[in-house]
Amino acid sequence: MAASPLPRWAPTPSPTRPLRTPGTPSAGAGAASSSSSSSSSWRSCVPLLTTFSSVFGSSAARHGGGLSGGEPPPALPDAGRHDIVGGIAPLDGVEAAVERRRKDEMMMSATTACSRGVFLTWDDLSVTAPAAAAGCGGHGRRAVILDGLSGYARPGEVLALMGPSGCGKTTLLDALAGRLSPNMKMRGDILINGLREKLSFGTSAYVTQENVLMATLTVTEAVHYSAQLQLPDSMPAEDKRARADRAIRQMGLGAVAGVRIGGRVCKGISGGQRKRVSICVELLASPALLFLDEPTSGLDSAASYHVMSRIAGLARRDGMTVVAAVHQPSTEMFELFHGLCLLATGRTVYFGAASDAIEFFESNGFPCPLRRNPSDHFLRMINKDFEESEEGSTIISPRAAEVIQKLMGSFKSCGTLRTEKEACAMINQGASPIPQRQATFLTKTYVLTKRSIVNMHRDAGYYWLRFVIYIAICLSIGTIFFNVGSNFASIQARASMLMFTSTLLTMMAIGGFPSFVEDMKIFRKERMSGHYGATEFVISNTLSSIPYLGLISIIPGAIAYYLTGLQRGIDHFIYFAAVLWACTMLVEGLMMIVAAVVPDFLLGIITGSGVQGVLMLNAGFFRLPSDLPKPVWKYPTYFISYHKYATQGLYKNELLGLVFEDIGGGGLTISGEYILKNYLQVELSYSKWVDLAILVAMIIIYRLLFLVIIKISEIVKPRILHFLCASKV
Repeated sequence: MAASPLPRWAPTPSPTRPLRTPGTPSAGAGAASSSSSSSSSWRSCVPLLTTFSSVFGSSAARHGGGLSGGEPPPALPDAGRHDIVGGIAPLDGVEAAVERRRKDEMMMSATTACSRGVFLTWDDLSVTAPAAAAGCGGHGRRAVILDGLSGYARPGEVLALMGPSGCGKTTLLDALAGRLSPNMKMRGDILINGLREKLSFGTSAYVTQENVLMATLTVTEAVHYSAQLQLPDSMPAEDKRARADRAIRQMGLGAVAGVRIGGRVCKGISGGQRKRVSICVELLASPALLFLDEPTSGLDSAASYHVMSRIAGLARRDGMTVVAAVHQPSTEMFELFHGLCLLATGRTVYFGAASDAIEFFESNGFPCPLRRNPSDHFLRMINKDFEESEEGSTIISPRAAEVIQKLMGSFKSCGTLRTEKEACAMINQGASPIPQRQATFLTKTYVLTKRSIVNMHRDAGYYWLRFVIYIAICLSIGTIFFNVGSNFASIQARASMLMFTSTLLTMMAIGGFPSFVEDMKIFRKERMSGHYGATEFVISNTLSSIPYLGLISIIPGAIAYYLTGLQRGIDHFIYFAAVLWACTMLVEGLMMIVAAVVPDFLLGIITGSGVQGVLMLNAGFFRLPSDLPKPVWKYPTYFISYHKYATQGLYKNELLGLVFEDIGGGGLTISGEYILKNYLQVELSYSKWVDLAILVAMIIIYRLLFLVIIKISEIVKPRILHFLCASKV
């Protein structure tokens, strides 16, 4: 029986990396042919190609055969030759013409890609974290997460980061993308085209392992809104929609395009589909460098293959550099990877061409069994978590620690790092990547406001549930204080009703804190991706909440106001509703500040309730202003509490102009102004409109404070954590 021409680790051909035919040499000539074919679409980048081909293109060169370090790299194939390319069987007639045209198109796109491509290199990269944070125990010590890693990623190719859980894949991705946690320390060089510089918008994109998306939007809406935020205003709206729709189709989401993403309120699409939406959003700006953290989590093997196949195709077509942390790829998906970085306990076990890894393991005495997925074999050999074999297990394998040491020693001796440094020297001649243009400040603010309005409208827990509860409470207030009249007893009833409405009722805005936390998660994710800034977010959030809070203030407020029988006159009711609106805006502003400082849901509600309670005690109702202790409680708490201005404004609006009669019928009357001045100790030196103006000014101050806290936290928080971590060492 004739032997199969297919390698045992690839049962079906890969669309991005064709299999060799049986006649293809496997030694030096085969390596040269592989190098030539893998570099055929990059002829415009010959200096870089000839250097890198010795690393990713030839397995024999690394294992003692083929090209030596002193020999020149293989010559690139002639552009017009099409009889045999890279060992692929020749094509005849129309197929040959189609193949030539396809290669010409790839060469043209590759030329453009090289002009904006990103060669990412890292040398002697180490990352440490506090031992407690890394789960290693001990006080004052630091655990090593990554230890002296070196490598690179090329335009038009996919580099896979693989290894057992906890080996440092995500940490390496975060380090390369500049997203390390503030309590981690990094040492080493990370170069973009040979230069030390930060990644700007349009240069890189990062798809996180966690899917942070707006649950109330449909798939189409989420991608379209993101396209409007990322793409420049010079691009027509039709082109933006076309690009968004194309991204949706490429990720296989056409069938669920009109379905809501879903989350804590509704189920929506599946977890794997959400992962694909996250990838769609990041691909809209056509980044030159794409980081993927577990892009296939939640996907079945077929969907994983198709998603990575589309990404590999985009990388090849646009010259995009892709670095993906993959947990356990299928056999077919493994064939899509051009490079492989295999990690174990934070150190490099193998770095090179993915197709050569099987030969590397075999040359070191760890061959891959027949018909086994190579990625399964690699991970099984270097996983130290299950060293003790289970009782009755038939699996007999060498100890992982010994395998890791032997592979690391073999990898260091093969000279890959030396060749990589030579490649870095060539890259130093490259130019900085050009940042992509974005939408303007006004466009971003408009799109974010529109998206936020849609989210608030569809999220029942944001405002609509509060609206129903407000109506129920205001009906209770109106029936309890129904038609209070104008006698002496109504004075206390009016004051109590107004105080409860302006403090305890508006305090229920805390109920929207879970939605605030979700908004902050989305903001932090999109902010780190460079989609928009903190100023646009704060302005859009403020503008979008105004109509909903106005509705909540007017309708429930009218029920409580007219059932109680407060002062007639539309101007009095307008002022009453305006104060309620200002108080709810202030409470929301306060809770947004809490959400920025304390992102945890439970701690945030406790903190916000505590702050509200302290401010409420100093409003001048439970304790008259003259009776408040002057240190702390009156100066400054009494004057910075918005409850003071809300209650005093409502007192003036209701009691000025009224005359109250003695319930005993003795003809004794008392004016509302006298009550305000002597019993309630309200400041009458200024009008009620000044109190309302102060409330509006406090709304602006609270939102500005929210913006300042966001900006300061981005600068100060990392420094504080760095100082705390440094003080423990």
